[in-house]
Amino acid sequence: MKKIVLSLASAAALSSMSFAGGELTDTVEPVIAVPAVAEDASSFYLGAGFAAVSTRDATSDLSFFEEEEGQDRLFNLTLLAGYDFNQYIAAEGRYTTSVADEDLVEMSGWSLFAKPQYTFDNSNFQIYALLGFGGVTIEGIKGSFVDVDDTGFQWGFGAAYSFGEYMENNNLAVFIDYTSLATEMEGIYVDGVLETDADALTVGLTYKF
Repeated sequence: MKKIVLSLASAAALSSMSFAGGELTDTVEPVIAVPAVAEDASSFYLGAGFAAVSTRDATSDLSFFEEEEGQDRLFNLTLLAGYDFNQYIAAEGRYTTSVADEDLVEMSGWSLFAKPQYTFDNSNFQIYALLGFGGVTIEGIKGSFVDVDDTGFQWGFGAAYSFGEYMENNNLAVFIDYTSLATEMEGIYVDGVLETDADALTVGLTYKF
């Protein structure tokens, strides 16, 4: 009988030690999973660049580097402002105006683009497309008077590289892109109406705020 009482007492003592935080048992803390909060990728940015521009008769070939018959080559300053809604889509506006030309030709234009974009994993390299609407104005003399002022669909594509690897942040980036600013826009020439194309190859910098 005494053995039974001692056994019961020992069991009760061991049980009380486990509930009291004794050394015989380890307290296991519950693990609570905290969902990851997605980083806000939205941001406003500004940029500027220089563009090699080709304005030409729609029947002439495009060349940024060699003069083609019926083509004017211009040097433009381009300003842009945009907003990244997330890492995949942005909206961007641009204004470009000629600062140098070959034959007294002046060109200016504005653009409003939707900008699908993709940044490669573990990389500062981004590719993007430009799809939108804009206007082009061309005035000048290339053998004859020309006057173009029209609006239409515009498109382009390009790439950008941020300097985050070499700086404290990745707010600054360099970009290069091609844009088709005018396709068969109607222009008035001294000898009648003629369709005009305009394209730009732009290199510049952007800064995110």
